[in-house]
Amino acid sequence: MKINEHYLELKANYLFSDIARKVMEYREKTGKDVIKMGIGDVTLPLAGEVITAMHSAVDDMSKKETFRGYGDEQGYGFLQNAIKDYYSGFGVKLEADEIFISDGAKSDLGNILDLFSSDNTVLIPDPVYPVYVDTNIMDGRKTVFLAADEENGFLPLPDEDVHGDIIYICSPNNPTGAAYSREQLKLWVDYALKNNAVILFDSAYEAFISDPSLPRSVFEIEGAEKCAIEFCSFSKTAGFTGTRCGYTVVPHALKCGDTELNRLWLRRQTTKFNGVCYIVQRGAAAVFTEEGQKQISENIGYYKENAAIITSALDELGITYFGGKNSPYIWLKCPNGMDSWTFFDYLLENIQVVGTPGSGFGANGTGFFRLTSFSTHENTAEAMRRLKALMKK
Repeated sequence: MKINEHYLELKANYLFSDIARKVMEYREKTGKDVIKMGIGDVTLPLAGEVITAMHSAVDDMSKKETFRGYGDEQGYGFLQNAIKDYYSGFGVKLEADEIFISDGAKSDLGNILDLFSSDNTVLIPDPVYPVYVDTNIMDGRKTVFLAADEENGFLPLPDEDVHGDIIYICSPNNPTGAAYSREQLKLWVDYALKNNAVILFDSAYEAFISDPSLPRSVFEIEGAEKCAIEFCSFSKTAGFTGTRCGYTVVPHALKCGDTELNRLWLRRQTTKFNGVCYIVQRGAAAVFTEEGQKQISENIGYYKENAAIITSALDELGITYFGGKNSPYIWLKCPNGMDSWTFFDYLLENIQVVGTPGSGFGANGTGFFRLTSFSTHENTAEAMRRLKALMKK
């Protein structure tokens, strides 16, 4: 037996495992409860329209006439077509068989690498969602980090002197909350086309975009269908963090030589994935009904109100931050020159508020800190009250 030794190059622990351990140790030591504003888990229940659809799907499974066994690995047509119609609402034309239903964007962002040679060079922004980095380390790919910082608004742009074959873009971004404009995304699409590269575009937070001038899909950009794959999730859009459903769009126009990547991804999924359960897909389809969209918008509005509570407090304290308006994440500069983990400990020990140290997202995250708006109104307001009292001492 030989192991994949690239796994030994990974950090010993996943960022959020470290945070969970520190919080558990603090609670055991002090007996105090904490307000969690670190991990991006939602707090509102599934929308009523979704629950109704799931209940109906359970009833389907109880009758011989409507029972469903194995479904297509790429998803049921009713959900693919619902997503197709959703995209048409912001001017993107897709074919149903370009949409693949999955158990979440995180899974597909890692699994998509099955299609690409380990000889490819990967361009990844820093700071970044750790999964992008770790999954490429597992495969032994060369990684080039793109500096995202205050100077460029945490939105790095292409450098013609730097070659990349696989490009990761998340917009609105996790962890910084920054979102690319159409003009900025066009620069990346042009770069990818020129360099025969592929863009892996993570649009998990597109539903939080408030500015109508910002693109919600990379496929709103001319030429993107020839160089991009898009990943999206129902986790943040519709609260499916515990239900697990997402989708990946692989256009037929995306080719490597004469080979369609759509065909390769279909082959991969039919071999290594058995699909998302019928009940969950019925719930996901309900998200795109008229009533479903209304209810989902109300939930997203709730989290946007939390973001406004956070940014208002930071404004009052004079703390520099990014995100919040078009994203559920607020990326703040640690006050008084503190580093990320020092600020984490400072908040935990003094006001029992938990966020995410920016350094856990990469070297350029040092000195920054991420807060999420996915808590309750009451906890968000209380956390900011405590923060203001602490910082004004």
